[in-house]
Amino acid sequence: MEYTIPKTESAYEYPLLIKQLYLAPTEYRPDEKIIYRDEMEITYAQWRERVCRLASVLESIGVVRGSTVAVLDWDSHRYLEAYYGIPMMGAVLHTINMRLAPEFLAYTIEHAEDDVIICHADFLPLLESIKGRISEDRKFLLIGESDHATTLDIVGEYEELLAAAEPAYEFPDFDENTRATTFYTTGTTGLPKGVYFSHRQIVLHTLINTISLSASAVQGRLHKESVYMPLTPMFHVHAWGIPYIATYLGVKQVYPGKYEPAMILKLLISQRVSYSHCVPTILHLILNSPAAAEFDLSHWTVIIGGAALPKATALQALKRGIDVSSGYGMSETAPVLSVTQLSSKELELDLEEQAAIRTRTGKPVGLTQIRVVDAEGNEVPADDRTPGEILVRNPYLSMGYLKDHVHSEKLWEGGWLHTHDVACVNREGSLRIIDRTKDVIKVGGEWVGSLDIEDVITKHEKVAESAVIAYPDTQWGEVPLAIVVPVTGAEITEREVRAIVMNSVEAGILPREVVTLKVRFTDMIDKTSVGKINKIALRERFLES
Repeated sequence: MEYTIPKTESAYEYPLLIKQLYLAPTEYRPDEKIIYRDEMEITYAQWRERVCRLASVLESIGVVRGSTVAVLDWDSHRYLEAYYGIPMMGAVLHTINMRLAPEFLAYTIEHAEDDVIICHADFLPLLESIKGRISEDRKFLLIGESDHATTLDIVGEYEELLAAAEPAYEFPDFDENTRATTFYTTGTTGLPKGVYFSHRQIVLHTLINTISLSASAVQGRLHKESVYMPLTPMFHVHAWGIPYIATYLGVKQVYPGKYEPAMILKLLISQRVSYSHCVPTILHLILNSPAAAEFDLSHWTVIIGGAALPKATALQALKRGIDVSSGYGMSETAPVLSVTQLSSKELELDLEEQAAIRTRTGKPVGLTQIRVVDAEGNEVPADDRTPGEILVRNPYLSMGYLKDHVHSEKLWEGGWLHTHDVACVNREGSLRIIDRTKDVIKVGGEWVGSLDIEDVITKHEKVAESAVIAYPDTQWGEVPLAIVVPVTGAEITEREVRAIVMNSVEAGILPREVVTLKVRFTDMIDKTSVGKINKIALRERFLES
């Protein structure tokens, strides 16, 4: 008896390539718009031609299958062209994090073995500053004009090269497991680690999360009539993969370029943007912008990720009519692992109760298996109190780190991807992340999550922002140290902060061990290059001072 499916000799096997995501919208929604700031508006049909022209340009300067082409640009239609044109040639797209320190920037360029770098003129001085640290045998395409003198091998200006290029390009079929993209983690210790994804993984992430993000009947939906604007940098995990989803659906897309609050707000209002994603810091800036106060934002759906969404921020957004909720993932997971979506019944709850649900990191998306385990590898009870590390499996997780076997094996120890995120899970299977394993505070041997404490403190009207780290203690081993940024012009004392926390302990919101809390005040909380709280930098500032 034959158990395998017989193959007809002339049948097309249809590899899962990024090309397949690109063909449908450009053929069936050719007149939908892609907008760049207030400077450019093109249709999907015009964008498709530009993608072909980009491939023609790259081929003419020696890019072949297996070459690596890096991009150093603001969020733009050009970046979207690179998301498709480069990997569809069979080359590898390296999305460069322009916010890395110069020594790390040089390291990633060399480690990725970039053959060509597409660089916005704004970043030319940055590349010049590391010229002595990178090899000279690579070519550069410059976006825009620059007054900065350079000795880099500039082959031409992006728009001029595209205008002169062949507008027809036949993108080939090849193995769907071919590497499509590389980018580097923004870890705060050691060298950045290269994360990579195949065509198959990106296509599966796109299809699974298209279904997951559109499955809700009433809340948090991304659909064909959405107007999409990313507020997560496109160098960071493919902007959470959502530009691939938006393009696959053929929705109107708006790209803000360099993040400038006035431009973001202008596009949000003038283009009636209805769907975005960002870290909490960006949402906080918009909500507290005097210019935004006069505008109706009730048409806007926002997914928050990259850091915990404070309940105070969620409540502030809800009062403005913004449909805000949370998602969860990491660089190594492409990234989306879970999302929070409210049912019709949950939307009848008052805003305080909704905020408590919307700030959870939600339930796993399709084909994703998640375990929450203790230090011995046993699954913790679904009581929403017992913490454990999140382990995960699904078909689009990174298989490891580029040229780094040791860390790749640690990532996949035991056949599950280790996230190093600590969470609790409730009876409905919804995750609530409380910390990173490296940041969790052990008071008298008991795990205490910093995120819950931060959330309680940040709710206070006099607190603009807070972060909690472990502070060494001779009696308890560690105690929580709250680092607090007061609201401009407000005065708040350590006694007030401790009172906020003690009230939550008495109410059963925080564990009893939190009574050991210490408090320090500052005017700034350190952030990483993608807007997350940098707790290593905070430890250096406050534990060594």
